[in-house]
Amino acid sequence: MGTAIPEEPLGSTEKSIPLVGFGTVEYPLNEAFKERVLHAIKLGYRHFDTAASYPSEQPLGEALAEALRLGLVKSRDELFITSKLWLTDSYCGRVIPGLQKTLKTLGLEYLDLYLVHFPVSLIPEATYPVKPEDIRPFDYEGVWEEMEKCQELGLTKTIGVSNFTCKKLERWR
Repeated sequence: MGTAIPEEPLGSTEKSIPLVGFGTVEYPLNEAFKERVLHAIKLGYRHFDTAASYPSEQPLGEALAEALRLGLVKSRDELFITSKLWLTDSYCGRVIPGLQKTLKTLGLEYLDLYLVHFPVSLIPEATYPVKPEDIRPFDYEGVWEEMEKCQELGLTKTIGVSNFTCKKLERWR
């Protein structure tokens, strides 16, 4: 098996985060993706980063299930899985269903870290390429309250943000 990757405590939680993670964004998705994930686990990777907008969520979940079945990891608790809320679900009433869809796609009961991907909201029907008229104001407080609810429900162990500037973060002070 691989080398142990150092970990650090994650905020004020009892959870630790591996300091090296395996990013899973891939366009287009390659057939060898699952094999790369399994190889990464053999090398010692335990942190896998994905997002609702990545086409790799389902094959990542399949690879993680395979790793457990093969005994490459003894339990789900040995893994640290991060995913991100997509812009079309960055609304009150859509955060929890968005996370539930991610969990179903990954075949997991919980995430270790769930992030707001960007401080932007798109209309639910938005597709690529994004049109300026599809962009909506981001409800910082409402979305964050639902992120906290996801944590309270046990759908994720920890929550956070991604791609926020310091200026955007100042809004919560």
